[in-house]
Amino acid sequence: MKTTLIWLGGLALLAATLTDFLAVIGRHVGVPINGSIELMQAVVLLSGSVSLVMATWDDAHARVHLLTERMTPALRSFADALSDLVSLAFLLALLSGSLWLAADLWGGHEQSELLGVPWAALRLIANLALAGTCVLLVVRLAQGLRR
Repeated sequence: MKTTLIWLGGLALLAATLTDFLAVIGRHVGVPINGSIELMQAVVLLSGSVSLVMATWDDAHARVHLLTERMTPALRSFADALSDLVSLAFLLALLSGSLWLAADLWGGHEQSELLGVPWAALRLIANLALAGTCVLLVVRLAQGLRR
């Protein structure tokens, strides 16, 4: 599962790079690529969603250790748990708002103007990533309580 997510996120980054490269070249040679921004939005959402899940899975989010490296192990463990709890609260708030929007606009058949990219599918990807990240944080917090 992890390897599949890594490949999916990596291919999305390559697709974003290729799309932007071709769009820039097209503008300079006088043949602009219509819809390149819409494609970029879709692949960046996919790549960012996978990155959020993978960073949480591997406990590899960026951290500033200025204070925590001076703490005792018990206090550091508490700070890590508090960080996970605050992150979980933030992500749950994002997820609830995003689910609300998705439910409200589900029947609207929204799509991008030029290419017809379905926004509902992109919302589904974002919501799955937020939900998956919340599950990973809950598991991490539960494991920390068992210790």
